[in-house]
Amino acid sequence: MPATRERSLSPALERFHLVWDLLIILLVIANLTLLLFDSLFLLAPLNAAFEAAAPGLHAAYDQHVHARFIAIDLAFVAVFVLDVLLGWAVAIAERRYHRWFFYPFVHWYDVLGCIPVGGFRLLRILRVVSLVHRLHRLGLIDVRRWYLYGVVAKYYDILLEELTDRIAIRMLDNVQAQLRSGDSLSTRVVERVVRPRQKALIHEISQRLEAMAGSAYARNRDDTLRYVRGLVGRTLAESPELQRLARLPLGSQLSRGLEASLSDLACRLVNEALEGLQSAEFSALVEHLAESGFDAWLRTDPHTEQVTEQVTEQVLVDMLELLKEQIAVKGWQQRYQ
Repeated sequence: MPATRERSLSPALERFHLVWDLLIILLVIANLTLLLFDSLFLLAPLNAAFEAAAPGLHAAYDQHVHARFIAIDLAFVAVFVLDVLLGWAVAIAERRYHRWFFYPFVHWYDVLGCIPVGGFRLLRILRVVSLVHRLHRLGLIDVRRWYLYGVVAKYYDILLEELTDRIAIRMLDNVQAQLRSGDSLSTRVVERVVRPRQKALIHEISQRLEAMAGSAYARNRDDTLRYVRGLVGRTLAESPELQRLARLPLGSQLSRGLEASLSDLACRLVNEALEGLQSAEFSALVEHLAESGFDAWLRTDPHTEQVTEQVTEQVLVDMLELLKEQIAVKGWQQRYQ
């Protein structure tokens, strides 16, 4: 729909628009009521029942209304055509649309409703809908409080959800069928998705490894050093050479000093090594290891390529199946219980 240009109207002109819109609503309702009644009048059983129940009224309607139905409908059509022309003129004067000829395309239902032929007459009900929407937008009525609006909104919501769910499930079914019948899916995924982003992925993996190792050591530094001292102490306690040294004069003092020195040295080495996780050398090492692992993962041979493709396709198919199960859940049942 072409964009409109909102213009503020004077109160007097706004009231005139309001009165005219209400008049058109009444005329459309009267015309649609007449169309419905005359259509029922043409049915033989209803016509006979009407004549039996009120013969005088039946004769008056048949003589004065049904016999002149086309002329009466043309009188309504003349007013509706006048409304369209006046609305078009007002839209041009107010520069409501970007081009002067947009009005009949925007209000197509008003134009087609003026055609006094068959189903085109039913389009006049859309004029009522548009006028009610205008009154709602002006704040004169609040259709959201209407019982009919609540019923229509409820079933419209249900219908829209059911349709969109069916469309989504159908699309996922088509994707699954293409995955099952496709060739070299994993190769296309690697070449079109993974390889163009290889450097960014390697950098992200190395950054995460560094952050994980650094944060883990910072949280468990005391426990790590305690474990290293305990490990050094157990190793030295089980050493035959230190056991023989402890039997010598002053050997126990020497063995304890040696144990303390080695424990401190081991803790210092571990501490220096783990604190070096933040260094540029360690970053380069991690990135090199990640790149090597990435290349090894992407590199496939003819013996494993088919298995890899099958596994990849099955994973994607299972993921789509989970999405279908989630989409199939009827959310409207929970909202309207």
